[in-house]
Amino acid sequence: MKQLALDIGLASGPTLAGFFAGPNEPALRHLMLWVGDGRSPTVHSPVPTYLWGEGGSGKTHLLEGVRAALKEQGASAGWLHPGIADPPEFDERWGAILLDDVHLYTAVQQHAAFNWFVNAQSLQRGVVAAGAVPPADLPLREDLRTRLGWGHVFHLQVLSEAERRAVLRQAADSRGVMLSDEVLDYMLHRFSRDLGSLMELLTQLDGYALQTQRAITIPLIRSMLENE
Repeated sequence: MKQLALDIGLASGPTLAGFFAGPNEPALRHLMLWVGDGRSPTVHSPVPTYLWGEGGSGKTHLLEGVRAALKEQGASAGWLHPGIADPPEFDERWGAILLDDVHLYTAVQQHAAFNWFVNAQSLQRGVVAAGAVPPADLPLREDLRTRLGWGHVFHLQVLSEAERRAVLRQAADSRGVMLSDEVLDYMLHRFSRDLGSLMELLTQLDGYALQTQRAITIPLIRSMLENE
């Protein structure tokens, strides 16, 4: 059966605390230290951080987690991704800039990202970026590519199936939800490997099961998807 690409956002929003790190613990620990504990004014290091890895490794989750942490501290952040065709000018009120999926940037977006980067550095603001490949392999203008790679660089790994299965099982148990091995196999093999999407699927299934007064089974999953 063709694998479905489940592309749904997290209802509560991704956070650093909600990121199951697994083999990506060094990157998570670095970012949590970078954002600080929020109990006192935090000076975020201006040394850039670059995350790279294949789809489903958690790059966007971590960027959004950083943005959420900054927001809790009363700071805003510039956010650029390939879907923003006409990027805004750099805003000096930003506490940091976050650049997602940089490997897909157009010439216009690369120009904006470079301008944001230079301004952020001159004002000692943080830069956290993410892409699918190492800095040296980024298909970007040279001045932007080299800047993205001169700071902290972390290679993110996609969680193994066993790790994703364990997280889903633990999350289901905490909800008092019974997931059979058959249902877990179906979720893991038919949907996105991204853990955030799988966790949101679990949340939706839990709600739909309560609404319909049915146990979570493969027919229930199909019924929910057909009624979306």
